[in-house]
Amino acid sequence: MDLGTPVLDDHLHLDPAHGQGIEAVEDFARVGGTHLLVVNKPSWQLGVEVKSGDDFRAVFETTIAVVDRASDVLDGRAWPVLGVHPGLVSRLVDERGFEPAAARDLMQDGLDVAAEYVAEGRALALKSGRPHYDVTDAVWEASNDVLRHALSLGADCGCAVQLHTEATEDLTAVGDWAEERGLPREKVVKHYASGTFRGVTPSVMSEPDWLREAANREEPFLMETDFIDDPDRPGAVLGPKTVPRRVRTLLDEGYDDAVRRAHVETPARVYGIDTEATLER
Repeated sequence: MDLGTPVLDDHLHLDPAHGQGIEAVEDFARVGGTHLLVVNKPSWQLGVEVKSGDDFRAVFETTIAVVDRASDVLDGRAWPVLGVHPGLVSRLVDERGFEPAAARDLMQDGLDVAAEYVAEGRALALKSGRPHYDVTDAVWEASNDVLRHALSLGADCGCAVQLHTEATEDLTAVGDWAEERGLPREKVVKHYASGTFRGVTPSVMSEPDWLREAANREEPFLMETDFIDDPDRPGAVLGPKTVPRRVRTLLDEGYDDAVRRAHVETPARVYGIDTEATLER
């Protein structure tokens, strides 16, 4: 199906070993999807219990390999977003006995490795954040240290940083942290954002009401599903067909400018990608 526009899902996961993998990409493409930003799954969900930064390489290589296969399926292409899931801090501290500072150091080492992939041109952006659930003050501060490190790496690499954080309508303070480190706040992306979110660029979960709110604000935004590709959690978030279907609804309702903003203008502004030119391959 051709919707007459590039259609980008800004944040989803693919698990070629345990989930739908490329079948999910085929479903996305079949209903009009053209471009994907594929975020590596949490390391432990891919069977990797990290002990050093280099241990993340197996996770990143798995993600890059499935992205290459996805690009063969799509009329546009896919890009990898690599980093360290903020929930790893709890796995390290609560289950493996790490002190928060040691967990911080390991997670920062993993981000350093992810930044190498960006610098080499093998990944588009970084992923980091902080827990979306209650943690101790020490774990919270360690997590903020990791997040700030990711922002510094983004500034060094000149790349965007996707963030998984607590539910909030405002990350202005995090945008300030980014700019203090030389990373424009527009290149910081709040994954799983609502339609009224502010502070950094929102990647809006593709719920109809949230998308209409974002469209009506006439500000930069992206669209995502956070598809987790986990057969043990079917329906946990949105499926891979959702973004193209929501784009079709927005177009039917007259939100042509908003669709262009989410799928052409904002991706260019945030990631430096051209979703129109990549349809001409």
